Amino acid sequence: MRIGELSRRTGVSVPTIKYYVREGLLPAGRLTSPNQASYEESHVRRLRLIRALLDVGGLSVAGVREVIAAVDDPERPVHKMLGTAANLVTPRVEERADDPEGALAAARAAVADLITRRGWRAYPGAPAAEALAVALAALDDVGHGGFAEVLDDYADAAERVARTDLDYVARNVDRGELVESVVIGTVLGDAMFAALRRIAHIDASGRVFGAEADRAAPAS
Repeated sequence: MRIGELSRRTGVSVPTIKYYVREGLLPAGRLTSPNQASYEESHVRRLRLIRALLDVGGLSVAGVREVIAAVDDPERPVHKMLGTAANLVTPRVEERADDPEGALAAARAAVADLITRRGWRAYPGAPAAEALAVALAALDDVGHGGFAEVLDDYADAAERVARTDLDYVARNVDRGELVESVVIGTVLGDAMFAALRRIAHIDASGRVFGAEADRAAPAS
C-alpha cells in the first residue's frame, strides 16, 4: 500500500508517519521508485502500537523508542520486554524533599519485605514498588498507617488481577501485540479496576453499614 492508504487506515497523518520513520520508530517502506514506497500490514500494526504507547501509555518519543527496541530484539525474553513496557507506562511519583519522620524509609522497607515474603519476581526499586512506598508513607502521614497491616490482603487481590491480566495478554502471540496489550491493560485496566472497586465499595458499605442506616432512618 502507498503511504496515503497507510495514513487512512491508521488515522495517522502522512507527515507524522514520515516523522516516525525519521525517528526510527517505524521501519521505512520498500522503495518502488525514487519517490514512492510500499508499506505492509506490519506497518499498520507498528503504527497502532506507537499510537497506543503515545496516546494511552503517555510515553515520550524516547520512551516509545526504548519499547520498540525491546520489541524488535529477538534475543530479549518476552518477560523482559513486557517489564520494559510496564515500567515505562507506570506513572512516576514525585520524590519527597525530606522524610523527617522516616515514614518513606519505613514504607520502602515494608514494600521490600512484602516482595521478599511473597516471593515476587520484582525488585524494590522498580517504579511500581516506589509508587507503593510513597502511597504507604502518605497514608501514614494522614494517620492511616494501619493500612500496612492489610497489605497482604491487597496483595492477594493484586495477584488474582495480575493473573487475569496476563491470561488475557497471553492470547496474543505477536510481540508488538503483547506490548500493546500491556500498555492498554495497564492504563485502561487500572481505570476499569478502580471503577469496579468503587462499585464493590457501595455494595460492601450497604452490607456492613446498611442495617445501621436503616435503624437510624426516621419512620415515615
